[in-house]
Amino acid sequence: MFFKKDSFLSTEQKERIVNTIREAELQTSGEIRIHIESSCTAKEPINRAIEVFNKQKMYDTKDKNGILIYIAHGDRKFAIYGDKGIHAQVPENYWSDTLAVLADYFKRAQYEEGLCAVVLQIGDKLKQLFPYSANDKNELPNEISEG
Repeated sequence: MFFKKDSFLSTEQKERIVNTIREAELQTSGEIRIHIESSCTAKEPINRAIEVFNKQKMYDTKDKNGILIYIAHGDRKFAIYGDKGIHAQVPENYWSDTLAVLADYFKRAQYEEGLCAVVLQIGDKLKQLFPYSANDKNELPNEISEG
């Protein structure tokens, strides 16, 4: 079982994760967001991730390098969706390998640690492909959205 039934993340855990997102984004023009909800309304979690990505207008970045980490804790499903700018530049297995890291943490009920580890891992990849420049601005909010 990947997720707790009662609550997925505390307020303090969410704050630490958001701080990790901020840290990761300091080195890149890329944008990372996390969306958490209890149940997945799509058959496949990647389809719901794409829906949330579009609803939040995460495609509206200069370099098309937004990434959404989607979690449906009640259904024990998760996915990662990267916009076309980042997706075109990562190896074919990048997203599945990153999901495997997240799954490994979640199996041990280390939700905060897993999300922070994956955010930093994605941040490192974004840093390689989309390094920070002096005129970069934070194009999307650094927050955990919930549905």
